[in-house]
Amino acid sequence: MIHVRREKYLKVLSDFREKDLIKVVSGVRRAGKSTLFDLFIGDLLEDNISESHIIKINFEDINYEFLKDYKKLHDYILDKCVDDQQYYIFLDEIQNVDKFELAVDSLYLRKNLDLYITGSNAYFLSGELATYLTGRYVELEILPLSFKEYDELININHLSGKFDTKMDIYEHYIKGSFPYLANFIDNEEARNYFLSGIYNTVVLEDVISRNGTKDVTKLNLIHRFLLDNIGNLISPNKIANTLTSNNNKVDLRTVDKYLNDLVESYLYYEVRRYDIKGKEYLARLSKYYTVDVGFRNIVLENSSSDYGHILENIIFLELKRRFKKIAIGSTKNHEEVDFVAMDGDDIEYYQVAYTVMDENVLMRELSPLMNINDSHPKYLISMDVLGKNRNFDGIKQVNAIEWLLEGWKR
Repeated sequence: MIHVRREKYLKVLSDFREKDLIKVVSGVRRAGKSTLFDLFIGDLLEDNISESHIIKINFEDINYEFLKDYKKLHDYILDKCVDDQQYYIFLDEIQNVDKFELAVDSLYLRKNLDLYITGSNAYFLSGELATYLTGRYVELEILPLSFKEYDELININHLSGKFDTKMDIYEHYIKGSFPYLANFIDNEEARNYFLSGIYNTVVLEDVISRNGTKDVTKLNLIHRFLLDNIGNLISPNKIANTLTSNNNKVDLRTVDKYLNDLVESYLYYEVRRYDIKGKEYLARLSKYYTVDVGFRNIVLENSSSDYGHILENIIFLELKRRFKKIAIGSTKNHEEVDFVAMDGDDIEYYQVAYTVMDENVLMRELSPLMNINDSHPKYLISMDVLGKNRNFDGIKQVNAIEWLLEGWKR
């Protein structure tokens, strides 16, 4: 299968090439981190960088098992660097190396080594790596394919003939957006098997082995609860009470820990509430969005029927690609704005609804945006076919498919 070029991610790597910073690529397993490295290495080769000056090690490859000792890894790389010219070092899934941060810290001192590393859980950034390398690395978080990238992948692999409209492509996209899933366009069973494999690998390697999680049953119940409550404000206490009332008793501390484990494995993102007027985060209640709504297909019955919350999750992920910070807005009247997207002084507000053809639904969705007294852009995103964008006192209604296909604005 031909891979789609992930231009924004590649541009970040290119912009920081040979800069005195370690390039850290993070994200959930199978999101395309290794492929991104391969694409970037291809760019280096096209730029006449000698293959002998490019060292790539994937620590999920058993051939490199002997390098999971940080000292051996350190010495192995230095032995490969036989001159003072620039070397490009790619260390993939480095969290599998015990005390890897010591090797990375030492290699960083060699000014002719340009370091690129990946990891599949937030532990390796929140722990020792951050302590050792504060101010010396830049993080690039990679997500599964955007809808625009998925559409491009369909086209370059000559699969577009299988779809009549962009909406048909969207229907397949929400069944799983991991890059490799394009191989299973016509095979739902294989697609779900692949997604199950990703989830089980994350649970076994990034949650259980790394964090010492003991009760996999309770972890899976929390996972199921989150998938079934996308778009709802929840708290650890609510999860604990709901599971306990369904004869699955679990204490608040366990729920809180397992939520943190799922977030650190990049399976979920916590989005906090934000007081728009007071410009501060609120303490109580959050929403959780999954890194790929395709997981719903392997966990929930009637998973495809909740189109509104699926769309909300898709819009959240796209906003995460476009902005640095995303929050749930709270207006002065305590109405909820689905998303406040922030990038420095650049702020935009978003409401998301599958359809607002009903006048009552339209007014309900517009009301929170109308109660925001500033001049930042405001959008209502729906699947309604509009012909052209509608405007309600400065609030733009846009079609979700068209908006997703815009790709990155930044």
